Amino acid sequence: MIWLTWRQFRGAAVMMAGLLVILAVVLALTGPKLAADYSTGIAGCVQDDSCGRFYDRFFGEYDTPFMALSLVVLLLPALAGLFWGAPLITRELEAGTHLLVWNQGITRGRWLAVKLGLTGLVAAAAAGLCGLVVTWWSGPLDKSAPGDLALMAPLVFGARGIAPLGYAAFAFVLGVTVGMMVRRTVPAMAITLAVFVAIQLAMPMLVRPHLMAPVTSTFELSEANVDGLGINRERGGYVEVRLNNSVPGDAGAWVLSSGILDPSGRPVAGPEPGVGLVQISTTSGPCSPSGQQGMGACPAEINRLGYRQQATYQPLNRFWPFQWIETGIYALLTLGLTWLCFWWIRKRLS
Repeated sequence: MIWLTWRQFRGAAVMMAGLLVILAVVLALTGPKLAADYSTGIAGCVQDDSCGRFYDRFFGEYDTPFMALSLVVLLLPALAGLFWGAPLITRELEAGTHLLVWNQGITRGRWLAVKLGLTGLVAAAAAGLCGLVVTWWSGPLDKSAPGDLALMAPLVFGARGIAPLGYAAFAFVLGVTVGMMVRRTVPAMAITLAVFVAIQLAMPMLVRPHLMAPVTSTFELSEANVDGLGINRERGGYVEVRLNNSVPGDAGAWVLSSGILDPSGRPVAGPEPGVGLVQISTTSGPCSPSGQQGMGACPAEINRLGYRQQATYQPLNRFWPFQWIETGIYALLTLGLTWLCFWWIRKRLS
């Protein structure tokens, strides 16, 4: 049974292994230079306090491969569910070859266990290895990425660490389960994709923010957490403070919400999310057009008046605990679907 399953699956497995080897070689050749450039840049910017500009320049040079590799890791689990999981049992049911195997003395449970075990392990291992290799390569970029692409941000978190392993295992077993119930390959692939995408969206939006209680802190305004300043033309005497998705001293943190507090601690609403209106003289002084408006004296004056940023966030040091917890959740979902597969094949499938 193992030999037969391998014969059916070896083409896809060899192709996947070849792609992973090519990816690993490319990353192994370019990773040391990337790390060296980062170390050199950090050593230089610390001396003249220009690390913010270095981060922007360094990340800008590699943003395309950064996004491309993250996308590859995010897509791998979905592809495993679509092209390995959904057709695995469905094509046997459509062709009727499962009956031939069952009449050869192979039990239904053993037949399913071999197919799930061999193919599923390869799918999970491929996604897990890809995620770990990309995590190693992108380490310097994750340290310099802007808030929206920080290590804990939803788009990046799922493409790092061991989480892709859990995603791939779940997507694969989900595809097998849907295929057994639907018994048609194309509809099974469509349903698998829709369910997997829905769960992948629900996890960072509804579950992940609450895996641990978020931290809420206040910070002075500075280059680390302010994207820009501007005079509000509709309301004279107000400066618009545009915040970025960062918290000072915790680069890579996942900011869940951020706003401006006035000196009495009340939120200061702005014309759009992430923007606060600060009441301050715009006709004279540091925040006037003729003054030093920008990232210099104006933020210092706003801080002096008592305005602060309030941010609710998940710190970067929770990256690996979140990785283990989320992978564990997907492992439990995978086990539940696996049990459903064995129950279905014994009680409902003929």
